[in-house]
Amino acid sequence: MRVTLFGAARAVTGSAYYVETKSAKVLVDFGMLQGHDAHDGANIVPPELDLASLDAVVLTHGHLDHCGRLPLLTKAGYRGPIYATPATVELTSLVLHDAAKVQAQDLARINRRRERAGLELLDVLYTPDDVEETLAQFRCAEYNRPTPVADGISARWVEAGHILGSASIELTLEQDGRRHVAIFSGDIGHLGAPVIRDPERFCGADSIFMESTYGDRDHRSLAETLEETRVVVNTALKRRGKILVPAFAIGRSQQLIYHLSALFRSGAIPHFPIYLDSPMAQEATRLYLRHTELFDEETMELYRSGQLERDFSAVKFCHSAEESMALNNLQGPLMIMAGSGMCTGGRILHHLRHNLWRAETHVLIVGYQAHGTLGRQLVEGKKKVHIFGEEIVVRATIHTLNGFSAHAGQSELLEWLSCAAPLKPRIYLTHGEPQAQQTLAEKIQERYGLTAQMPEFGVPVEL
Repeated sequence: MRVTLFGAARAVTGSAYYVETKSAKVLVDFGMLQGHDAHDGANIVPPELDLASLDAVVLTHGHLDHCGRLPLLTKAGYRGPIYATPATVELTSLVLHDAAKVQAQDLARINRRRERAGLELLDVLYTPDDVEETLAQFRCAEYNRPTPVADGISARWVEAGHILGSASIELTLEQDGRRHVAIFSGDIGHLGAPVIRDPERFCGADSIFMESTYGDRDHRSLAETLEETRVVVNTALKRRGKILVPAFAIGRSQQLIYHLSALFRSGAIPHFPIYLDSPMAQEATRLYLRHTELFDEETMELYRSGQLERDFSAVKFCHSAEESMALNNLQGPLMIMAGSGMCTGGRILHHLRHNLWRAETHVLIVGYQAHGTLGRQLVEGKKKVHIFGEEIVVRATIHTLNGFSAHAGQSELLEWLSCAAPLKPRIYLTHGEPQAQQTLAEKIQERYGLTAQMPEFGVPVEL
């Protein structure tokens, strides 16, 4: 039995775990590596991944860095099942269709430049037709119900508290009369986050492949973050500027609407226009309202009273490209929430291009920014950035509000491990940058006496 990482190894994006036994092969997630050029050779099906003998794919959740390479499997000939929770199946459809559309738009612009330069034209990674073929292979898996997925391998999906439908996956592997339980955490949610339920813990495992995105720090408390948001918003309103929020369409957008609505109701901030400039975020919001069975208690009360729908309907949706472009002509104060969350594509790039050079603009960074992304450059204080090949000076004020993160902080990661730790499982840290992994490994050693390993890309881990 062995597991090989083909992404999120000593890095955050591109989650992909290739699980092999003597009788079966299963892939856990197959996400896009972000912060790379789409055609730099990073986002491929690795030749070591034998699709002819791959029995199944199991998916933790519908974020692009966990599902974004799935259509490449279909293009390469994989015809087996892909298992996920019902909400994840629906959200993944949104994400993959959007990814195909954004690729086509970006590539059209890139190929115009390449054609003028006499260079060979590039092809998209996958098309909407490839996405449709991939979606036809999905099978729904219920929470907490073991599901046989391959010979000698069953999977159980457990609430991860990250986004709607997200799960950690417990694989039970049987071989030669032996049984091995391996946990793949997916992305572990922030305790006490609104809307969805908190992550559940595991109390038994032989191996745990655990995310470590924020393994080197804790987030600011939600109360502190909301107070900081109040101050930033009120300052921006006084300066009559635009507030730009690069927000992940799934999870973060809905969470921000929830919190801003609460601030409106309490009088902490005055009402002002909020535009959700993301068709995918709009559809994701509708999906959230369709899957109320996944809400936490507080959100269910808001839903039963009708307040939740009133809050979401108060946001102004921009459906077409023309509506999006019209926002450039509006005067502040107003807020524009748009994807992508790491500023790697999507409509937020156009808003940043039009407003980063304005001193009255405020940019709220509310999620993790991977190395190589425009969002990371803004967080690191770059004074000039390039958008669509044009150099833009950064005069806007950049605010980082990590208290809105959908990822657990260091203390929460350690707590998530607390139930399983006494049984001394092997710990493998993934989905984190080296510093975050090293710091978390030291904390795990200090608290539980366990030595955490940090697998490398493409190097098999023997179970």
